[in-house]
Amino acid sequence: MSGAPTGIATTAAEHEHPHQAPHPPQGMGRLALGAIGVVFGDIGTSPLYAFRETFANPHHPLPLDNAHILGVISLIFWSMMIVVTVKYVAIIMRADNKGEGGSLALLALVSGQTKTRRWSRGIVLLGVFATALFYGDSMITPAVTVLGAVEGLAVAAPAFGSFVLPIAITILIVLFKIQRSGTERVGLFFGPVMLVYFAAIAVLGVMSFVQTPGVLLALSPHYAVQFFLIEPVRGFLALGSVVLAVTGAEALYADMGHFGRRPIGVSWLFFVLPALMLNYMGQGALLVREGAAALESPFYMLAPEGLQLPLVILATAAAVIASQAVITGAFSVTQQAIQLGFMPRLRIEHTSAATAGQIYIPLINWMLMVMVILLVLFFRSSSNLTSAYGIAVTGAMLIDTCLLGVALTRLWKWPIYAAAPLLALFFLVDGAYFLANLTKVPAGGWFPLLVGFVIFTFLTTWSTGRKLMIQRLREGTMPIHIFIDSAAGAASRVPGTAIFMTSSPEGVPHALLHNLKHNKVLHQRIILLTVKIMSQPYWPEADRAKRDDLGHGFHRLVLRFGFMEEADIPAALKRVEMEGGAFKMMDTSFFLSRQTLLPASHPGMSVWREKLFSWMLRNAESAMEFFRLPTNRVVELGSQVEI
Repeated sequence: MSGAPTGIATTAAEHEHPHQAPHPPQGMGRLALGAIGVVFGDIGTSPLYAFRETFANPHHPLPLDNAHILGVISLIFWSMMIVVTVKYVAIIMRADNKGEGGSLALLALVSGQTKTRRWSRGIVLLGVFATALFYGDSMITPAVTVLGAVEGLAVAAPAFGSFVLPIAITILIVLFKIQRSGTERVGLFFGPVMLVYFAAIAVLGVMSFVQTPGVLLALSPHYAVQFFLIEPVRGFLALGSVVLAVTGAEALYADMGHFGRRPIGVSWLFFVLPALMLNYMGQGALLVREGAAALESPFYMLAPEGLQLPLVILATAAAVIASQAVITGAFSVTQQAIQLGFMPRLRIEHTSAATAGQIYIPLINWMLMVMVILLVLFFRSSSNLTSAYGIAVTGAMLIDTCLLGVALTRLWKWPIYAAAPLLALFFLVDGAYFLANLTKVPAGGWFPLLVGFVIFTFLTTWSTGRKLMIQRLREGTMPIHIFIDSAAGAASRVPGTAIFMTSSPEGVPHALLHNLKHNKVLHQRIILLTVKIMSQPYWPEADRAKRDDLGHGFHRLVLRFGFMEEADIPAALKRVEMEGGAFKMMDTSFFLSRQTLLPASHPGMSVWREKLFSWMLRNAESAMEFFRLPTNRVVELGSQVEI
């Protein structure tokens, strides 16, 4: 079975069953600790390079004087307050899709709220492009964080400076190789390690700025405004580096389903934010005192000489954790994209019997590993990689603001006078950061844009081709009641149950027509099964199955799953009560259609996209494996389709 739409459909309707994601109840403290370990790894490792790059960027270096140093600290602080604290923690995390967050979850939540079809399509395309940019981010994050951490060796032990690249690549290879075993055990150590890391960088920051307490004045927005008044052009360009301090803010929203909004908010406000700002102020104080001598690595030079090597080890562990979080996020986003109809079926392995969200997707894992290693070899330093880093993050943040605008005005019904000032602030900040990062396109910013456009092309080609295929299959479909009346008495009936999987809950599946044409028999009980993936993460078990008796032993069955759930058909059938008794797998046969594409005289999309869709169709995961069907009970019947 190819990746054709046999037996699976997606829908943005049917929200009438509110259902919270089935996360196990845990204490606030444990959830907050887990959030520190997983959610804040990306933003937590930003001090490794963010402050340094703002001043050391070769394209627009800043003078190392009090006005510029205090201005950058002020910009970092107020960026964290506006983008992370207000936008994500206080507002956008309230736009949860039954407990789940992230661009695709937000897209599923708001895509049906637009008044016109044209605007609705635009919103969908924005959400899909944000997802495509996330893949670019998931390639750059492991490369820049691990490389930035290991580069501390050149500071702590200069003799080992030539080993930075080999060590970084070795760590990355090991990181991707352990994905198959799952992160459940390793995850137990994430929280304590990141707790120690944040405590350490906070203490180092305090040790520095107590020697230069004047940097505390930078918390006033006056210094951020003054920074732009002194040098408007350089100030604007510097935003491309300042934004590195808030990379990872989107992860707070994307990982909300794992920990909940309140634990993430508590961890951020009372631990992570203070620790990060103490460290940034400490780095600023160090530059005030020592100037260019400390610019090579102000993060590591905060530590006394004897503690620099332990700090390298601790920072490398934090970088691995940050990378692990974004790799896991790539798996989750891929699963959502498959379930929502934007990707062909891929092999998904579950690495935990207790936690459904612990998944591993081999193809995504190895593709990420190859791209991350190529990035390290091509750019060779974290300074070079930061040029490519910001544009994917700022692009996704800007799109999240667009989707939030729909949520505020259409979903929550905020009046324009209340929503407009807030959205204007977010668009001003996100837009400025995005435009500043566009200036870095020639220096490496082209990479995430290229990755984003390639993946966007794949996602939209699959979605469009899939819709065209379903449309063509429906065109020649015979009404089911006419088929039953004509076939019920004409064909011989044999014992057992036949399940014909179909993407459409109307009409006769092609596999059923082919089976009757060639075998000239019908089973005693015939089930026309459609799997619907709903636009909420989890679907209530009590409302999983919708049954309809069509007469003469024919039944229509619709199984509904949330887009975060595994569509395990045999497990779902065990809980379904139908006429003829419970399902017995040894007496049940599953009939699937295998579609072969033919060139159409009037193709529904351009020829190159049709060929791309055909290639994706041939290489998609088998429906038998995707739906967990027993291998010895599946029959495939082919059909040809023009799109």
